[in-house]
Amino acid sequence: MTGPEIHQSGVRDVEFGARVKIVEPCNLYGCRIGDDCLVGPFTEIQRGVVVGARTRVQSHAFICELVTIGEDCFVGHGVMFINDTFSSGGPSGGRKELWRETLIGNRVSIGSNATILPVRIADDVVIGAGSVVTADITAAGTYAGNPARRLSSRA
Repeated sequence: MTGPEIHQSGVRDVEFGARVKIVEPCNLYGCRIGDDCLVGPFTEIQRGVVVGARTRVQSHAFICELVTIGEDCFVGHGVMFINDTFSSGGPSGGRKELWRETLIGNRVSIGSNATILPVRIADDVVIGAGSVVTADITAAGTYAGNPARRLSSRA
């Protein structure tokens, strides 16, 4: 009888800027976290992710590979980023060539429990709580719903 294969969570191989605050437990590996960022507990930030300066990532967020988040952003509690589009009709099964990237601009606020598919989001955007972003957002404004749609422009 063999036991389970156990992988410990933790912080390893992370490039940190100055004055970063991490509240454990969290799982960060192979990523880059900019100056003055906050990472809340029960958060996973995967290999290759870049989090820009002064960005706050709240608890229970999941930021997968191929995600870049700009500066001065807010990622709410329980936000999930997705890099697998199921382009083959189901999960990629680890075939990373089927994954797609997500680029988040500067000063973007993403409400709690939003889901962000592989998209590009412009600067100065607010995503409402519980929204599902399925397409690129190219203009500043407030977006909400499933799929997320523009509610108003930002001044």
